[in-house]
Amino acid sequence: MDEQSFALLIEPHRRALHLHCYRMLGSLHDADDALQETMLRAWKGSDRYEPRAQLGTWLHTIATNVCLTLIARRRARPAEATEDLDYLQPYPDRLLDDLVLRETVELAFITAIQLLPPKQRAVLILRDVLGWSARETAQSLGDSVAAVNSALQRARSSIDTKRRQASAPIEQERVLLRRFMTAWDAVDIDALVSLLTEDAVMTMPPERMRVAGARAIGDFFGSVPEGGRLDEVRLVAFAANRQPALAAYVRRDDGGHVPYGMMVLQIEGDRISGIVGFPDPWLFEQAGLQTPAT
Repeated sequence: MDEQSFALLIEPHRRALHLHCYRMLGSLHDADDALQETMLRAWKGSDRYEPRAQLGTWLHTIATNVCLTLIARRRARPAEATEDLDYLQPYPDRLLDDLVLRETVELAFITAIQLLPPKQRAVLILRDVLGWSARETAQSLGDSVAAVNSALQRARSSIDTKRRQASAPIEQERVLLRRFMTAWDAVDIDALVSLLTEDAVMTMPPERMRVAGARAIGDFFGSVPEGGRLDEVRLVAFAANRQPALAAYVRRDDGGHVPYGMMVLQIEGDRISGIVGFPDPWLFEQAGLQTPAT
């Protein structure tokens, strides 16, 4: 089989592989790199692929091991586990297939599994997200079934301690998002604060920043941009990680707008319990966002 034919053969698996790499790595940028390396390794090893084997399983095995290698290369993290991951990035919904479930891609889940040891993370994703058997997972990781089952038990136990409350219905989320945007445009800090839970938390990877409490988040919004002129920042709604999200564009002197960053909202009930900001204009292109008209 030539390279072009092989590329056509594996193309239907590209989206699933990219999402798998994102779950493993927590970074859209790193997922791009991992997918490219996976495709390269798959082509180089295509002569060893047995047609009777499941192509998707074979490709996911390669991708998993690519990700484990990339994780090992990352610089050492602080010894204490925290949820402030400096490499965390959102995953635009436009890249997701319709059948992808929210609980397998939302930021709370992605953050939680990043805190697991790499092997436990891989086992949890292969077993509980992709639905692989213990035997398939063991073969993929070069481990025993007993070791896989043990790793899965430990991973599930860790994840269970980080479970959050159920998300609000989609229509309720949309209403809350509109109220947030209206308050923002009106530079109404008190209204913004009223939309947050008392213990709401805002983070902004890659900065090691954590703003805790509704009032503190309101004060933060009141100081950014300079002078608290929120009306100088245009918000556009979109979706990432199956969650409501907002893209922020800063007004230029000529009246136009330039991408600044985005926020992914965690909603519980009728309030926002978490905001994760990403001050990275590169993400706008990945999300397919267009700069708004003047």
